Amino acid sequence: MKEAIRIGILAPAFDLPGADGKNHTLAGILEGRRAVVILFWCNHCPYVKSYEERIKKMAQRYASKGVAFALINSDNETAHPEDTLENMKTRATAAGYPFPYLRDKGGAAAQAYEAGTIPEAFVVDATGAVRYAGKIDDCWQSERRVKRHPLRDALEDVLHDRDVAVKTTPPVGCAIKREA
Repeated sequence: MKEAIRIGILAPAFDLPGADGKNHTLAGILEGRRAVVILFWCNHCPYVKSYEERIKKMAQRYASKGVAFALINSDNETAHPEDTLENMKTRATAAGYPFPYLRDKGGAAAQAYEAGTIPEAFVVDATGAVRYAGKIDDCWQSERRVKRHPLRDALEDVLHDRDVAVKTTPPVGCAIKREA
């Protein structure tokens, strides 16, 4: 298993173009928020497709609690043409994403976060510190079969000013294919 990003460090900054036509920074997304969930994502991965509705519901549920979500696509668009910014725009609109969907074409953000899997989640608290890194839950195939919710649990710990009980979990999904 790869080494996870060090918990407690300041989250790596980014400034990335979004499917909404604007550039987004971590500082801008975090501003006025209690936490941000960053998810490494793409258009083609079956794991992402399985989680898409769950993440939208989670983002809507936590918005009123001061939590923002942002998706970052670092996958190689040469290997996966469906992951171009134009195709991301189409996907974000069709899926009704209530959060920024960002293009990390060179993979610098994925490298800075030490992300290697799609989807892979990071919880960043209001101070900008990484408090959780890993999987969304324990059953990507079916929401009904989920027994453990490490992402949700980490968010709850952050929102209740507690130490995050489970700081890292091994992400489950497709490997990020970086540009050569």
